[in-house]
Amino acid sequence: MKNSLPALRADRGWSQAELAERVGVSRQTINAIENGRYDPSLPLAFTLARAFGRAIEGIFEPADGPGKPRSRQ
Repeated sequence: MKNSLPALRADRGWSQAELAERVGVSRQTINAIENGRYDPSLPLAFTLARAFGRAIEGIFEPADGPGKPRSRQ
């Protein structure tokens, strides 16, 4: 899953640690999400979206791109 967390954080001047504190997770979790190693749960995705005042779709999109279905294996 792709995301715009690094850019959104930079716009607000927040570190990974500050965002983590705001949403109640560890800095390592934020790092893993930003680097595509971890897809957040739906409740965490909503919390992140609220922190930035955006819709979930304004932060996250499938790795295949917007509107494209994921390939099934």
